[in-house]
Amino acid sequence: MRRSFMLHGGAAAALSAAALVLAALTWLPGALPLIEPAWPMVTVFCLALLLFLAALARQFATGADRSAQWQAFRCLPGRVQAGLGFLLASSAVIIVLGFVAAGDQRLQDAEAREGRYVAYDTSVPTDRAVELTRDEYLALLPSGRRMMFVVPGLLSATAAALVLAAGELRRADAASAVRRRRR
Repeated sequence: MRRSFMLHGGAAAALSAAALVLAALTWLPGALPLIEPAWPMVTVFCLALLLFLAALARQFATGADRSAQWQAFRCLPGRVQAGLGFLLASSAVIIVLGFVAAGDQRLQDAEAREGRYVAYDTSVPTDRAVELTRDEYLALLPSGRRMMFVVPGLLSATAAALVLAAGELRRADAASAVRRRRR
């Protein structure tokens, strides 16, 4: 496999791990300085989206069908498969635990606007914006932050799997081309 595929896959896996750690940190009590501002979420999401789109482009460039992609993924070393599986499973667990912890919570997407704290009430069909106290805002904030970190984590883990499988397909194609030339 070419080094560019390994670098791309490693960067995506590292970003996924970082995003999942940040998502897990939202369960700690108190406000964490890295999670409170919005710039880490925007940065992680933009990087994950770029890595995912590049991985899709590399995967489509191989021209392989799904079964060949799955076989290429299975040809990756066991530790790589286990690491990617762990990242994907961790993303799923954090998403499920986030929904279970939210329960029937009707308020979502807490934000500060013009010195006021606002959330959206999902139980009413119109005029969904509801004003909150600072304590309610701080209690609601981690669940929204958690999902904003776990989605890029899932995207990055998927990107890592896609690009490493694409690299394995390229390696196999190059090896078969060399064998054909030798005949």
